[in-house]
Amino acid sequence: MTISVQEGDFDVGREIADLSSGCREIGAVASFVGLVRNADATEKEINGLQSANHSAQITAMTLEHYPGMTENALANIVAQAKARWDLNNIRVIHRIGRLLPGERIVFVGVASAHRGDAFAACEFVMDYLKTQAPFWKKEETATGGRWVDARETDDTAAARWR
Repeated sequence: MTISVQEGDFDVGREIADLSSGCREIGAVASFVGLVRNADATEKEINGLQSANHSAQITAMTLEHYPGMTENALANIVAQAKARWDLNNIRVIHRIGRLLPGERIVFVGVASAHRGDAFAACEFVMDYLKTQAPFWKKEETATGGRWVDARETDDTAAARWR
């Protein structure tokens, strides 16, 4: 189990290879890579309008966190996954700082003897990361910047694991 909160990018291929390195019991590796989108904020979200529903182009996203607390929250999420499924290894990387559209934000990789455990644990970690980890996101658009609120869809996704 390894967790990193970092400014620098990561090599997805290397991270996946490292998950199963030296362990012949592993039969599956599931992974998720999250990217910065360029059209995530809607005018409705930005301006509080009820009728507008077209996208505002995101020019950058800044991610902030609370050092120490964030790593502890991620370790807790990983520990919960290991308690629920038979896992050999988990790797979580979350970037912070200013990121541009197309850049990688997050990597979650899970190695297990069986694909079902790997898929479920990877999805669980990502769902809980979105709702339980103390990260704050600020989107930059042509009309200015705004802090991103938690989304109901993320809460709904995490609730199914309770």
